[in-house]
Amino acid sequence: MARRLPPLNALRAFEAAGRLGGISAAAEELCVTPSAVSRQVRHLEDVVGTPLFEGPKTALRLTEAGRTLLPSLSAAFDQMDAAVSLIADDEDGPLDLSCLGTFKIRWLIPRLHRFQNLHPEIEVRLSASGRPVDFKRDGFDLAIRTGKGDWPPDAAVTPLLKEWVGPVCAPSLADEIRETGLTAALMLHTQTRPDAWAEWSRSTGVAAPEDAGRSYEHFYFLLEAVVSGLGVCIAPWPLVADDIRAGRLVAPWGFVESSMNYVCLKRQRQNRKATRFLAWLQAEAEAFEREAPPPYGAAS
Repeated sequence: MARRLPPLNALRAFEAAGRLGGISAAAEELCVTPSAVSRQVRHLEDVVGTPLFEGPKTALRLTEAGRTLLPSLSAAFDQMDAAVSLIADDEDGPLDLSCLGTFKIRWLIPRLHRFQNLHPEIEVRLSASGRPVDFKRDGFDLAIRTGKGDWPPDAAVTPLLKEWVGPVCAPSLADEIRETGLTAALMLHTQTRPDAWAEWSRSTGVAAPEDAGRSYEHFYFLLEAVVSGLGVCIAPWPLVADDIRAGRLVAPWGFVESSMNYVCLKRQRQNRKATRFLAWLQAEAEAFEREAPPPYGAAS
């Protein structure tokens, strides 16, 4: 049976007026005149056969029928908006990317100029976050995360980098660590990965004190402390590769593969901006793994 719905413009006018609490506010949102909104609301009232607003024009309030209709109508418009957004391919506006904070600073931003040179028309807007991805809750287009594969079912997953980890320190501490071994006083760690030292020790068989020393809230702070010569920490290769090549850090035991991977998560919808960025990001990750493989075993 064919649906016998009132005109969509009339429904939109009533929903906006009811949600925003007035004809003028609805007119501003819909980019029409207040009289146009009033005509559409009166037309809807004629179609359904009952008043939806009551009171003076300056203080309209919903009738019982209006209060009954508004929640379902608002939910229906929200559903339609969500459905259209799944297939819409909007070239306007920035590309919103959520990224792990330290990965953003130490790996992505130093390479981002290459994407901007290729696509100057696309503004990449970065936000730092490591919390679980929920595309229904969050407004970003892409998200870079690290994990073991427990990704949200509504996301398209593109693998980027395998994670390799190992102890790193400033060159001034390297000889001391090689001669005396690891001591709790020199071992630093971050609250986000409290078991990093224990996992590395099990993987390599290198003895390490059970309790690591000073803890840092954020991984970026931890790496800054290590570069400054305050101690040694377990670090992922992508976050320290540039520092090691520049001589700011050394890796006395090299790196071993962890169970984590860096991936890029994408909304399941058409988005040319996101598709272009994702293709570039994947190519950069492949070039990084090819041109800068992590050192295995003890560094010379």
